Amino acid sequence: MQDSIITGMASVVESRDNSTGGHINRTSMAVKTFSEKLIGHSSELGIDEVFLNNVVKAAPMHDIGKIAVDDVVLRKPGKFTDEEYAKMKCHSAEGAKMLQKILSKVDDEYFKQIAINVAQCHHERYDGKGYPDGITGENIPLEARIMALADVFDALVSKRCYKDAFTYDKAFSIIKEGLGTQFDPILGRLFCECRPELEELYNNME
Repeated sequence: MQDSIITGMASVVESRDNSTGGHINRTSMAVKTFSEKLIGHSSELGIDEVFLNNVVKAAPMHDIGKIAVDDVVLRKPGKFTDEEYAKMKCHSAEGAKMLQKILSKVDDEYFKQIAINVAQCHHERYDGKGYPDGITGENIPLEARIMALADVFDALVSKRCYKDAFTYDKAFSIIKEGLGTQFDPILGRLFCECRPELEELYNNME
């Protein structure tokens, strides 16, 4: 019931956004697909099934902070100005604050922290040029580095009001070019190895 309520809240937030319809469902499924690859590298990455299951559960909430973004910005049918983009970028930190309150009564502290980290840090970059805190490399929580790949991949291959959908070739090329700068190089390589599964997933959702 708790999972359903939280996912429902995330969907309500997304319904306000004209440009990202279905983003929550697609990114959540992409994280689940990616996690099935990552479990085979659990020793290398220092993770286990409990961790990955929590990341999959947390994924739908990564953009919940968009509820704090003014409709004038969130529902704009086109590219943002610099000022509008600055307002949009507040959603990650706002989302973390919201989840801190929403999940305050949840007994599972491990899940709670993963969910908060996903919301707070999914726009951080490996080279420190992301937001909101500009943290670098492995200082970025692993769960957020996982979410970042699914989030960007979905943005690339999905049509938005300001862009057409990119081909899979172009999307994976962009991700590969961003290894070590935008993305964790190890996770990014493993994500690209999921290409057949991700293509099948997205083709079936279409």
